[in-house]
Amino acid sequence: MQPPYLLFLGDVQDQLAAKTARGIVDWRPDWVVGQLRLEGCKADIGVPDRSIDEARGEGAGTLVLGVVNSGGTMPEHWAGTIVAAIEAGMDVMSGLHMRLSDVPAIKAAADRHGAELLDVRHPTRTFRTGTGKKRTGRRILAVGTDCSCGKKYTALAMEAALRARGLKADFRATGQTGIMIATRGVAVDAVVADFISGAVEWLTPDNDPDHYDCVEGQGSLFHPAFAGVSLGLLHGAQPDFLILCHEPTRTHMRGLPHQPLPDLETCLETNLQLARLTNPDVRPLGLSINTSNLSKDEAHAYLKAVSDEMNLPAVDHFLTGMDALVDALP
Repeated sequence: MQPPYLLFLGDVQDQLAAKTARGIVDWRPDWVVGQLRLEGCKADIGVPDRSIDEARGEGAGTLVLGVVNSGGTMPEHWAGTIVAAIEAGMDVMSGLHMRLSDVPAIKAAADRHGAELLDVRHPTRTFRTGTGKKRTGRRILAVGTDCSCGKKYTALAMEAALRARGLKADFRATGQTGIMIATRGVAVDAVVADFISGAVEWLTPDNDPDHYDCVEGQGSLFHPAFAGVSLGLLHGAQPDFLILCHEPTRTHMRGLPHQPLPDLETCLETNLQLARLTNPDVRPLGLSINTSNLSKDEAHAYLKAVSDEMNLPAVDHFLTGMDALVDALP
């Protein structure tokens, strides 16, 4: 994966659908020359709009499909833009479940022009099943009340905060956006179910006793669509500490209006109970709250209320930083 990137948003209908592009901009802004949006796109990640030719003129070598959707498919009408990028001399990177090479026009263009098609969601190696054997080193896993509520950002921010203290830490990417940011990782939702925990064991191997793996969480144990991936990740990470992530303005699971959110205490205790299968000594570290839809005063009040209710530190890394969670480590 060679930056700089032109981030393709297609014609997605909300900001959250562009969370892959948003994550790259937030954590690797120097890698981005702009965004490419089709007519009707309702997402804007705050970087300049660029045509393919303009982006090439600024050095962009890779068109990145910076979007996500349930099922990970690509609309047929996006193919023309992707082919145009290939014909202009760009590689293409995607985090969708659907492989770029499965679209005949894209594959043919890549073959003609020698372009690389990078499907980061698809593992390039095989994995063993999980063992649950104790590994050296320390692991912090972000878990959530829902999908898309801040688990990736929490793990990245925790890595940065630990390193700022002079501690050993690595972000371990388990989803397509995290891989594009870290340039390594395993997209666990594309691993065959029996091998998810083994893949995460491979991703977080034995390490120095004072080293922290900050593991990106996926989905939620309470989301009917993604609970299976969340459980395999929970067991494979063998976490020593859990950080519970939450977005307080949601009234139901993302994409499922009939499915209510769990309360924080129930969600945390369920994650702890299931994590004890591979680490009986797992403990909660604190809460990471996405307060972006609250005013600053509302956010501070909510963080204090949640911290008092749960008897744990509660942070929003954009608003408060992560020091309270680092300080909570034994």
